[in-house]
Amino acid sequence: MPSSTSRRTVIKTGAVLLALGVTSCTGVPAPSPSSGQPSTTAAAEPAATFNFGTAAQPLGLDPALSSDVESQRITRQILEGLVGVDQITGKPTPLLATEWSESDEGRSYTFKLRTDVVFQDGTAFNADAVCTNFNRWFAFSPDLRRQAPGSSFKGVFKAHSDEPELSIFKSCTALAADTVRIDLTQPFTAFLQALTLPAFAMASPAALAAGTADVLDQSRSGQPVSVFGTSPVGTGPFTLASWDEGSVTLAGNTSYWGERGQIATINFVAYDHPQARLQALLDGRIDGYDAVTVGNFDQLVKRGKQIVQRDPFSVMYVGINQDIPVLQNLKVRQAIEMAIDKDTLIRRFFIDNTAKATQFVPPKISGFNNDAPELGHDPAKAREYLKEGGYAGEELKFYYPLNVTRPYLPTPEKVYAEISRQLTAVGFNIQPVPVDWADGYLQKVQSPGDHALHLLGWNGSYSDADNFVGPLFGEKNGEFGYHDPQVFSKINRGRRLPEGQERDELYHTINAQIAATVPAVPVAFPISALALSDRVVSYPASPVLNEVFTKVQLKP
Repeated sequence: MPSSTSRRTVIKTGAVLLALGVTSCTGVPAPSPSSGQPSTTAAAEPAATFNFGTAAQPLGLDPALSSDVESQRITRQILEGLVGVDQITGKPTPLLATEWSESDEGRSYTFKLRTDVVFQDGTAFNADAVCTNFNRWFAFSPDLRRQAPGSSFKGVFKAHSDEPELSIFKSCTALAADTVRIDLTQPFTAFLQALTLPAFAMASPAALAAGTADVLDQSRSGQPVSVFGTSPVGTGPFTLASWDEGSVTLAGNTSYWGERGQIATINFVAYDHPQARLQALLDGRIDGYDAVTVGNFDQLVKRGKQIVQRDPFSVMYVGINQDIPVLQNLKVRQAIEMAIDKDTLIRRFFIDNTAKATQFVPPKISGFNNDAPELGHDPAKAREYLKEGGYAGEELKFYYPLNVTRPYLPTPEKVYAEISRQLTAVGFNIQPVPVDWADGYLQKVQSPGDHALHLLGWNGSYSDADNFVGPLFGEKNGEFGYHDPQVFSKINRGRRLPEGQERDELYHTINAQIAATVPAVPVAFPISALALSDRVVSYPASPVLNEVFTKVQLKP
């Protein structure tokens, strides 16, 4: 990503460009993502300790139920999926599956599994374990889903076993110990891409049972979690050593099937405030941290620290809840859009080269619409639309998070203050509702409730337009109260179309229709960045945050 001249000496572009094609069939095993060329000498036993500053504590460590960035950052080290992500192309690569083939016009996928893998508790990884995981996700009950809105299965596969006629997932069959078949009810173009999500990582069946994984009778960071969600067991290169109030510690998995890298211990240390993360890096207490803010950026440049930028793969937005009666009026929602000065917000609160958003699909994804309708910043017209929409000064509760930094929202309190000022200036009656991130902010704004407006964003997890519009606008949900059967139908059709012009044009139409009805206001496609100490030689920065620490290279 280009940067200003004054920053070129210290900024590394850690992002990769994600290719958009989905591999439909691969018959040739590829090298494992964690291994390079065969070595003639035995690898040294990992011995290093790596301290990483995070913006918040994880909300839970069961990736099937926790979708926040900090939870996934940790679970990616502990659990692995069938399919990995190529750091250069973004295409699916072998991981726990060594190869796969597609049949029945895209309704069936057969995976050949690694045979030298065991879970961290000694349980065998095999086809039965794969089906245990898929069947578990499919069977998530409505009560469990209400407790854990971070579950990703429905956003990808459309429905669970209580509505099988609506689900894209049909069944999982163990054909042999090392062969498993996943059957779908309809073609799903991004199926392999979707399997790269942390939510679809393989957990030990024995640990799921022992940890009563679907009974959320524990609490961490304000979120209900299961015993398994506090002590996950996967096949990854690290195991959970401890999780206390301020940090999570991982230890190297001595039985890991792949290359283990240099790091034996990882300490994820949470710092609520950006300045605290910066100071910890400058003091040498951590080796790196994520979510660099504008203020941090300039200070890091002056101190000559490494900054690694990721290509934009997230969208920050102002959510609008149409279950609030006055917000059902399109004119009122359009007035919100016209009141918001995106250029000022980006200039003041986001890293250079952050782009203004007119839709929810980032520019580098097929389906991005160059002509998506945009009303622009027009306070005078916003006032007119408020009058025409019959807005009579009704109080609008505006939720925003405290004590957190997200890749798409570096300084929530400051962004809220400016947006609130802009909305108030055109005549909106805004009632601030600050909620600490650790007090269940995500659950509050993604569930039905009194939130009229809220700040949030979406960080893409795989390179397909459906990953952005599907989870947000593919069906009515508690976050937006948005209901457009035509858009829902088009999103469902887009999932089935093969890569190509017809699919791209359909997503152009979907983006235009969403933009025209303003269920939320996309503000920016933020560039996120990490700061690293001089001890770090390289860090595997990824736009989809698929950053496994076996690939971190440290100075001897």
